[in-house]
Amino acid sequence: MLKRLRVVLALLFLIGITFLFVDFRTLNGSWVDFFKEAQLIPALFATSFVTIAVLLVLTLLFGRIYCSVICPLGVLQDIISRIEMIFMKKSKRHSRFKYSKGYPVLKYVVAILFFAAMIVGAYVVGVRVWASLIEPYSAYGRIASSFLGPVYDWGNNIFADIAVSQNSTTFWHVSAQKFGGIVTWIALATVIILIITVGFAGRLWCNTICPAGTLLGIFSRFSLFAPVFDSSKCAKCRRCEKDCKSQCINVAEQKIDYSRCVTCFDCIGDCKFDAMHYTFRVKSKKESKVKKNSSNEPEQVNATRRGFLGGLLALGAGAVAKAQSKLTDGGLAPLKDKKNPEKETPVVPPGALGYKNFYGHCTGCQLCIAACPNGILTASTSLDSFMQPVMKFDVSYCRPECNRCSQVCPTGAIRPITLGQKTDISIGQARVYVDECIAYLGEAVCGICERHCPVQTISMMKVDPEDDSPRPRRRPVVTESRCIGCGACENMCPVYPESAIRVEGRSIHKDIS
Repeated sequence: MLKRLRVVLALLFLIGITFLFVDFRTLNGSWVDFFKEAQLIPALFATSFVTIAVLLVLTLLFGRIYCSVICPLGVLQDIISRIEMIFMKKSKRHSRFKYSKGYPVLKYVVAILFFAAMIVGAYVVGVRVWASLIEPYSAYGRIASSFLGPVYDWGNNIFADIAVSQNSTTFWHVSAQKFGGIVTWIALATVIILIITVGFAGRLWCNTICPAGTLLGIFSRFSLFAPVFDSSKCAKCRRCEKDCKSQCINVAEQKIDYSRCVTCFDCIGDCKFDAMHYTFRVKSKKESKVKKNSSNEPEQVNATRRGFLGGLLALGAGAVAKAQSKLTDGGLAPLKDKKNPEKETPVVPPGALGYKNFYGHCTGCQLCIAACPNGILTASTSLDSFMQPVMKFDVSYCRPECNRCSQVCPTGAIRPITLGQKTDISIGQARVYVDECIAYLGEAVCGICERHCPVQTISMMKVDPEDDSPRPRRRPVVTESRCIGCGACENMCPVYPESAIRVEGRSIHKDIS
């Protein structure tokens, strides 16, 4: 019964998280916001103390139920494990695993480095980049965006074709995301690693690599409810030990390493002798006795754990202190061969407050990229912001009527803003390169940037103020105090490969209300 309940809840959380990454065009995200806000590491980045407290209390009560129900990467590993078991021969089904002491030193070292990068990354751009590779929510986000997103788009377009034939607008065509790019390759590598580790070592990722698993493992050691042995009924058949994907059950000594147990209830359901129960755990005096330099836990491990706890305290102190849009607009011909120029200062979305805050909090989960209906957010390949979003105006621009990215970010990298607030925030400054502008050079009569500026901050001024001819040469002039940096001018400029008017980002966003 407990296992079935756990499976149902796990699937509910997985579906909710997945919808965020694949159904960003039509989904009213309010009903699934809960699922992303319940993720531990993003809550730490966003300093969401309520979420952190709730998850820690759940762990102290029921063990690492988070890893088997709430974490999408943990649930994905269970699915992979189930598929692998189906393809295994029945004779080998109950001989997959055996008890292991794990790699305690390695997991604490990885966790210390992760949280250290998390603290330093709030002040130094680029430090947090590598940490996003092992953060579970971000890892699953890359997998969902890369492989499930395109499948969903293609399926949507099939229904759109049917809807068109029936004169219905229930579905409409979208530009399907395509496989490829560094994020997809990293997502594929993550899946391959999970398939291998799950097949040979079960939850090795969760108990050695994952920082959330290591953090919760410290608290789950003291959980009030947990699987326990009934020594009077145990026949020492080792079935529970062989099925334990965390490899934390030691039948010979009838002990369970609760720091690694993910509370999946597999052992309880598999026991034929009713010798394993999930119940209130009362420690005996022997279990409660603290032994220094125990043979089962070397002093090196104790020292590492103390260092990890010290790192967590430092963390607490530090915390306090491609859906492509349309390429045409207004009946204009498609823009061709556009190239996104290098920016002196990257442009980051409204609500990000500024360059450092954005990249200091972002984990590269790809959710804002998946949610952007205009396709201007893409994963960076630069080493200082690897896999984190960058704004590119070669395919579209940041439309004033959209604030989707600010509504889905779980880490505080992009703060929630209203549509009214968005047009009062300047994220960049448009600059005209007169030696490239065809209007300034007299090669053509233009003014596209002026016509498409949503805040009327661009004016076409005479190159020669004394020119009274019917069609005097004019050049675009930007009123800097009103420019919001949306990129409409850069996107619509007919000059290519690089536009003659380009937006440079602001290191700190400016309120122009």
